[in-house]
Amino acid sequence: MIRYLAGRVGQALAVLFATFTAAFLLLQVLPGDAVMIKFMSPEMGLSPQQIAEIRASYAADLPIWEQYLRTVANFLSGNFGYSIQAGVPVSQQLAINLPPTLQLAALAFVAAVILTIALAALSNMVGMAWLRSALQALPSLFISVPVFWLGIMLIQVFSFQLGLVSVISPGPVERLILPVTTLAIPISAPLAQILMRNIDEVLAQPFVAVARAKGASRHWVLWKHVARNAVLPTLTIAGVLFGELLAGAVVTEAVFGLNGLGGLTYQAVGNHDTAVLQAIVVISALAFVTINLIVDLLYPVLDPRLGSKLGTAT
Repeated sequence: MIRYLAGRVGQALAVLFATFTAAFLLLQVLPGDAVMIKFMSPEMGLSPQQIAEIRASYAADLPIWEQYLRTVANFLSGNFGYSIQAGVPVSQQLAINLPPTLQLAALAFVAAVILTIALAALSNMVGMAWLRSALQALPSLFISVPVFWLGIMLIQVFSFQLGLVSVISPGPVERLILPVTTLAIPISAPLAQILMRNIDEVLAQPFVAVARAKGASRHWVLWKHVARNAVLPTLTIAGVLFGELLAGAVVTEAVFGLNGLGGLTYQAVGNHDTAVLQAIVVISALAFVTINLIVDLLYPVLDPRLGSKLGTAT
């Protein structure tokens, strides 16, 4: 078990390091210069010497390899650098913009899981074949809907047409209803597809037939025997989809005008604020590998067979 844990943690750290390095190199080769964008304006009235001094203060005049080593050291110490455009530490911007995005992503993930379980359960409980087929077809429809289009349609229908949810000065709960729904629907689609397929495969196993032969009802067998075996493979894709959920949250925040990493990313891209972009990429990668690490560690807990194998290997 210790070897298994060490291997998974090592893989997570390797992914983080690779993501950090790739993001740094890609941001360095992008055209433009954040210092020039902000300080080369004629209204600023700065001389070339003053601009050079500003570049030196941000370490923008150093060779790329030296900038990389300085950035690595700063990140390891918790220093994400300074935003050239805002003139404040990046950590200060993250402290303001990260919590709303995490709240939106977490609520959307919970809603997606609830919707996934509801679709999978209903599709296996209803007796009418046409309704079962319709429920199983919903995930294919959900997965093909673009997030930005879905958000606009929800605003059009539920806000402008029906007037059920206000998008103008909404309350703290009301303002999250449509964004959470916009994110949850596409994320629930692949989860529901995999869970439905796994349930069908488990239902075909011999032990299910034995349980039914002993007089157990379909519903009892579904919840008591099938659910636990079917949900394990779904955990893996759930961890992967959480990374997509953060990306979708950025788009959703732009559609609904929410404060968060979406607006911060948009501003940083426009201003070529590489320190902010580097921090956002690393934070997103950290969330991604953390969720996947938790999923990997849950497998031995939920599947005793895997836990016993790891214990034997250790």
